[in-house]
Amino acid sequence: LSRSRVFVLKQLTKEDLFKIARQALEDKERGYGLYNIGFEDGALEHIIETADGDARSLLNALELAIETSSSPWPPQKGSNLFISMKDAEESIQRRAVLYDKDGDYHFDTISAFIKSVRGSDPDASLYWLARMIYAGEDPDFILRRLLILACEDIGLADPQAITVVNSCAQAFDRVGLPEGQLHLVHATLYCALAPKSNSILCYFDALEAVQSEQAEVPDHLKDSNRDKEAFGHGEGYQYPHAYREHWVAQQYLPPSLMGRLFYIPGSLGFEGSKRRDVLIRREAQLAIQPEDIRQIEDVNLVWSRKGESRLHWRIRSESSATERLLAIRTAAFNALPLKPIDNIIIVDPRSGFYTMEALRRTREGKAFVLLNNKEARLELENLSKTEEEIIQPEVAIYEELTTSSAVSAALKCFLSELKPSFVILCEFCRVPIAIYEILAGLTECKENESFRLTAFDVDIEASSRLSSALIAMENLNDKEKEFCSHFLAFENELGHGPTFTNFDSKICSTKEWFDKMKSTISAFDVQKTMLKTSYSRPIDEKQLEAWLDASTFYGSNFRKAFSESETEMLKTLIEKFNRNPQWPLNILFFEF
Repeated sequence: LSRSRVFVLKQLTKEDLFKIARQALEDKERGYGLYNIGFEDGALEHIIETADGDARSLLNALELAIETSSSPWPPQKGSNLFISMKDAEESIQRRAVLYDKDGDYHFDTISAFIKSVRGSDPDASLYWLARMIYAGEDPDFILRRLLILACEDIGLADPQAITVVNSCAQAFDRVGLPEGQLHLVHATLYCALAPKSNSILCYFDALEAVQSEQAEVPDHLKDSNRDKEAFGHGEGYQYPHAYREHWVAQQYLPPSLMGRLFYIPGSLGFEGSKRRDVLIRREAQLAIQPEDIRQIEDVNLVWSRKGESRLHWRIRSESSATERLLAIRTAAFNALPLKPIDNIIIVDPRSGFYTMEALRRTREGKAFVLLNNKEARLELENLSKTEEEIIQPEVAIYEELTTSSAVSAALKCFLSELKPSFVILCEFCRVPIAIYEILAGLTECKENESFRLTAFDVDIEASSRLSSALIAMENLNDKEKEFCSHFLAFENELGHGPTFTNFDSKICSTKEWFDKMKSTISAFDVQKTMLKTSYSRPIDEKQLEAWLDASTFYGSNFRKAFSESETEMLKTLIEKFNRNPQWPLNILFFEF
């Protein structure tokens, strides 16, 4: 502005506006001097008052009032035109916009209004609304902007906002001005007072993903009415309404986008009340691994009714994998006396599933996290962004710990400088032996007792026993108790229950792991605890039929040990069990 001259434009007085109005009415070349124009008492004064010191607004209002008073326009020279108070009012309401649409005033005022509503300031919102209505802004324009704001700036924090604003818009259409101002005020105040969230803008992240990659629809999400028999379309889809709380963990994104997060729920209002459920389910969904749900990834080129039946029960039998993981995590971390200020080292083979719970419980502390692969690191980075109050952890993957001296040095530095309270091995039988050898070696410097080395995993043999689930039921009669005792003895002798093979993805057995830890830690001192919990796991007929199939190890031994009548009693007991299907879960918890 150094070489510019700045002019400040001030509002004109009413006397100035009267002069301008008379000039426009009398000028025969650029005005309406060719006609005899009369005004009802107060009509011209009302137009001048509404112009609010703006000559252009005044001229626009006069133009519309005069040119809409005669049809067709222009009339013959010397015609008498009369502008009533009603004509003046209607011209103000009907004009395009009193302030210049191509200038700053119009856009600045609506911008101030929207920013005030978005900023939850009801006083400023009412002021700018009144300013626009007084100046003759189109009410439909204001309501359209509020409809946009109800989704963009309020969104799921208050899903009713869009309904309220739309109802006000409909009411305004029926009532009109001046009473319709009440509906404008109603909509404005509701939006100003509502909790705010712009999480709905996550749609554009999804749109960007679509524009950059057109991924194939997964087979289990395809229409099963076409090509089901030939290619297995729709095969393996789990119907959510068939499960507790009408939800089941399954992947809905294409494989190439698995683990990608678009929606991050806000913390206010309706959305805030759903936030924890969304985050917990998402963590569990990402933690589910193929072996947990027995998902068959190969394309089916040959289909059979028998194969379809087996796939149905297999997927249904493992649909509660999420429930199991949540139960394990809750029980294990309840046993850990973590404090908010604790620093920790955690080994997590579940793509950050256990880490997220640890971070929530140690919000003021720092964490060093070891994950199974790069994809898991990306998933954890995405998940941790959804928690605003946690400190972002240092993250490395197994391979880096064994091959990168920098990562190894970083871990030692974390241990020596931050003195973590806990080193936690989650589901230790899934962790490669080389990893826990390195971590166990760190316990050699435990003379300062700065940390506690803890580890947990499921006792797969004990947790696979159906007899333990049945014998825990209440109100069993004498015959049922006798059968359950016999059944428990059978599974104890067998060494496991029917779900034992569902845990066959372990890298090593509990005994192998324990022996390795014993040989690695010189001053071996261990405390072993068995944590008991349960999770919801209903059993359907097809699942039981598969368990008792004579071609399986478990089924063949069962049929040798039990009669047909006892098999029928087992079916009766399972019907009773399904009324409250709580499957026992035993978790081994070690502290060194």
